[in-house]
Amino acid sequence: MMNRTYRNVVNWLSPIFQSPPLKSAIETPYNARRLTEALLLAFHNPIKADYTIYSNIIQLCIDLRAHKQGRLVHSHLITIGFPSNVHLGTKLIIFYTMSNDMVSACNLFDKLPERNVVSWTALLSGYSQNGYSQEALDVFVAMRREGVRANQFTYGSVLRACTSVSCLNLGKQIQGCIQKSRFLDNLCVQSALVDFHSKCGAMENAFCVFESMAERDLVSWNVMISGYAFHGFSIDAFLLFRWMLRQGILPDCFTFGSILKASIGGGKRSGLAKVSMIHGCIIRLGYESYSIISGALVDAYVKCGNLANANYLYKKLQNKDRISCTALITGYAREGKNSSEYLEHFCELRRMHREIDSILLCSMINICANTASLSLGRQLHAIAIKYQSTHDVAMGNALVDMYAKTGEIDDANNVFHHMTEKNIISWTSMISANGAHGRGVDAVSCFKKMECEGFEPNDITFLSLLFACSHNGLTAEGWECFRKMVRKYKIIPRDEHYSCLVDLFARSGCLNESYYLICRMNIKPSASLWGSVLGACRVYGNMYLGEVAARHLCNFEPMNAVSYVVLASMYSAAGLWDSARDARDVVQTRRLTKDPGYSLFQSDNDMLALPPTG
Repeated sequence: MMNRTYRNVVNWLSPIFQSPPLKSAIETPYNARRLTEALLLAFHNPIKADYTIYSNIIQLCIDLRAHKQGRLVHSHLITIGFPSNVHLGTKLIIFYTMSNDMVSACNLFDKLPERNVVSWTALLSGYSQNGYSQEALDVFVAMRREGVRANQFTYGSVLRACTSVSCLNLGKQIQGCIQKSRFLDNLCVQSALVDFHSKCGAMENAFCVFESMAERDLVSWNVMISGYAFHGFSIDAFLLFRWMLRQGILPDCFTFGSILKASIGGGKRSGLAKVSMIHGCIIRLGYESYSIISGALVDAYVKCGNLANANYLYKKLQNKDRISCTALITGYAREGKNSSEYLEHFCELRRMHREIDSILLCSMINICANTASLSLGRQLHAIAIKYQSTHDVAMGNALVDMYAKTGEIDDANNVFHHMTEKNIISWTSMISANGAHGRGVDAVSCFKKMECEGFEPNDITFLSLLFACSHNGLTAEGWECFRKMVRKYKIIPRDEHYSCLVDLFARSGCLNESYYLICRMNIKPSASLWGSVLGACRVYGNMYLGEVAARHLCNFEPMNAVSYVVLASMYSAAGLWDSARDARDVVQTRRLTKDPGYSLFQSDNDMLALPPTG
């Protein structure tokens, strides 16, 4: 009777066990149904101790990722008192690591009557694959203490764990163990060593291992090229890519992604030439239809400043994803143009019900800030509230900047005060916003509150603060802030800081002080410095110092009409009509042109609106 039952179970399971590796239960409904039937038969007809049947059933659960069925099998084995051995126990450990249940896997491992290299490697790999890198390293150390010799899979898993925690010293010790073992020439182990060194930043060590390999597959080439690209060695990445092609090895999607990343590291002009060359190679090898490659190309063209090509590629994408759209819109935000294009892409993404993340929203809000699109900015703010109950710090900073640049300082203050987390950029943005809107006292108060909160200002913070003091006549406060920057925070003033300080004195009528400050500066005065002095001299009628400033300005920028126009206006105000005429004659003789001013506003009848979504 038992033999007949055994044969029945084997007959039911054989077609499944002999099938090729499975991907998921959804792709193999027939095998999933057979698994259920086999489990019912096995549970109702206990099999005499035959590890092969239960091992095959558990393997099928692993292949189908059948978490519930695998646990039922384990419970059934415990219930019937099925004796455990290393092979069946190892199979169950692999099942639990696949389910990310490392507690059960570890308990099973501890209860094994005996352990071999396969069971140790199963536990170690489970920890490594599920992100428990330190635990994986501890298992490897314990395994060595037990005197168990590692195999190629053990070394691959433990090196992956070392890579995750950037444990270079322990990785080098493991490399020493590999050199003493029989797996020194194993391709998988050597590729793992190259990956370990490259991701830890030791590219010279990675190349030494790579160069010593008697055989190299595409994975090892990809690991090296990716390492060079990630660490900024774009020339080395291209040289290795060319060497790979000469070896007759064709690149894949991963190769192209890495080499495109290396292409944008050498400046826009040279980077664009490299990206175009790689693009041609992608077309010739037939990879242009792959969405991951098209997305990488869009990002590469954007970072090289060629929005036209990026936009063309994006429109050709069959499956437009959030990543490529974010890359394109970020490019528009950086270039500050093509407002209709970025809005069209964003609306299309929403109509397709694609996920909207904070990076995409921040880029859109930055465009609204640069184009003074308050109406669209408010709509984006509403979307941000809808999708994210609490804004991250980058989103809050973008909203503060947008409201400040569109004239809504009260809304900027409201967003700032409701931010649950702030950084130095948040405080600097608020200081700058108050200064730009004529609230110099509020800017100084914000700076003092920032110091009380424990934030240390940087050079940009002081630049915004000095600008606020300069444009609001706070001479004493501005000078005190400049002294604090130098003495307390040890920040070396740049040309922009001196410009603000000179402008501060000049606007308050302290023209001689501003001139003496320029003379005492340990940096070369710039055109902006003398421009501030010249403008103040025109307001306060200081003819002598105005002529000095104008002479320096003309030496710096001889083709700038503004200096001559301001000088002529100053002469006219003083009644020196001949001198004023001479200054204007210079503009006409040299055919100098003055850039016209312009204003940017949005009509209520032409407001941009985002499409509603469900």
